[in-house]
Amino acid sequence: MASKIPLLTPHKMGPFELSHRIVLAPLTRQRSFNNVPQPHAILYYSQRTTPGGLLIAEATGVSDTAQGYPDTPGIWTKEQVEAWKPIVDAVHEKGGIFFCQIWHVGRISNYKFQPNGQPPISSTDKPVTPKQRASGETAEYSPPRRLETDEIPKIVNDFRLAARNAIEAGFDGVEIHGAHGYLIEQFLKDEVNDRTDQYGGSIENRCRFALEIVEAISEEIGPERVGFKLSPFSDEQESSDSNPEALGLYMANALNKFGIVYCHVVEPRMIFGGEKAEIPHSLLPMRKAFKNTFIVAGGYDRKEGNKAVSSNYTDLVAYGRIFLANPDLPKRFKLDAPLNKYDRSTFYTPDPVVGYTDYPFLSADSEEESS
Repeated sequence: MASKIPLLTPHKMGPFELSHRIVLAPLTRQRSFNNVPQPHAILYYSQRTTPGGLLIAEATGVSDTAQGYPDTPGIWTKEQVEAWKPIVDAVHEKGGIFFCQIWHVGRISNYKFQPNGQPPISSTDKPVTPKQRASGETAEYSPPRRLETDEIPKIVNDFRLAARNAIEAGFDGVEIHGAHGYLIEQFLKDEVNDRTDQYGGSIENRCRFALEIVEAISEEIGPERVGFKLSPFSDEQESSDSNPEALGLYMANALNKFGIVYCHVVEPRMIFGGEKAEIPHSLLPMRKAFKNTFIVAGGYDRKEGNKAVSSNYTDLVAYGRIFLANPDLPKRFKLDAPLNKYDRSTFYTPDPVVGYTDYPFLSADSEEESS
């Protein structure tokens, strides 16, 4: 019986009635040519939609300075908003709940992605070391420009306008991307943030930018439509913190003040490249501190996800690579059916089908075998 599978029990997330606890994690797919969502995304997202299931869209740029990767979508122009509408409609037609993850990459960029070839903006002017990508190419990052104190409200406003645009496109809410070494985390983490103004130094100051964004968006679209993603224990993109436990706990408590609907946190065991390593940290203190829906992510399988929910370690579990490779993941979990293997080499290819919408669904035969 499905009711005995913890991941397949219902959950009320603010105003949203979720039928199960399996979330499509936000996954960069690099198939939004010229930063405009494409019609092939309609099939991709609708394939992964179930009635009452929560999907979080791939990271979506808030402005023309937010980009750092080829063909990632944006939501700052009218054209982009219009292009998202049929994608969101397809998810809603199948009864899904759809949040748009909004981001700014900050210094994880270079001149070619920036308007007029200008330097990327950041909390700092410290550059990032070039990095070998999975594709074999080297990612070159241009030296960033430290934002002046009086420029920061404009960036906060870019996030606010992006959230407004997401609601106009039909999304049910937005997830603010405060993880993985991108702009917000460049303010949060003390390895990166070397500011001496009110946005640097103490933990309160380093969190100020993030919380100003939360406040602006909550006022614009309502806190019940706002989620926030954190990765305090991660050191991706040379963004680590000297006291990740304190940072995570401070943010969990601070987010409560705005009443946002969920907090989405990456497990400390995740290392760069998406592999698991067991390390002696736990998200339990953040889970206990945060008052609303808590989502964990980080290489979970079916057994670990069920355990996390049944032990009240989390409310929901976000699945990335295995949801990408198994568009019918909730059904496979229900039947305990075998999973398709993902092909890492096609994660970021621009092909509108291969590695995107061509992963097979369970056949009727395998459903009978599993039941």
